[in-house]
Amino acid sequence: MARSAAEHTKLWWAAATVMSAVGGGRGRTAAAAGIIGMGAAELVSNGLCKPLCARRRPPEDLIPHDDVHERPDSSSFPSGHTAAAVGFTVAVAGVWPGAAAVCAVPAAIVAVERVHSGAHYPSDVAGGAAIGLVTGLLVRRSPRLLLRHAARKARSRLFG
Repeated sequence: MARSAAEHTKLWWAAATVMSAVGGGRGRTAAAAGIIGMGAAELVSNGLCKPLCARRRPPEDLIPHDDVHERPDSSSFPSGHTAAAVGFTVAVAGVWPGAAAVCAVPAAIVAVERVHSGAHYPSDVAGGAAIGLVTGLLVRRSPRLLLRHAARKARSRLFG
């Protein structure tokens, strides 16, 4: 179930919809931050890292069960599902920590499921989690960084 819910980031879009519907302004801001964090993590993991790291998926004989589903042909490293889950959760945490705590549970389940299903090695999931953490933190800091940059530009215009 976690695998199908995490496909195409449906789980995180649903979480963002719920946060927007029940959380008022804070919920909408958290949802937007989460979607941006998720998108940034996917961009880095799937758009940058996967093409650079041509790693094969784990061989089926390493998977200790017969429940091996279709696996993608893309590089195994890093786990884009894990990157998206962690990026979403970390970005949400900067706005609404309680919602992020709730999101952390399915994010962890998605990460474990990626290894259990045979789609990834544990190091792929760790790499995806690291990408999600960094991109989520950058999303959390970006408003302050943009404000700081704008203030510097204004000061230089005023005081030459």
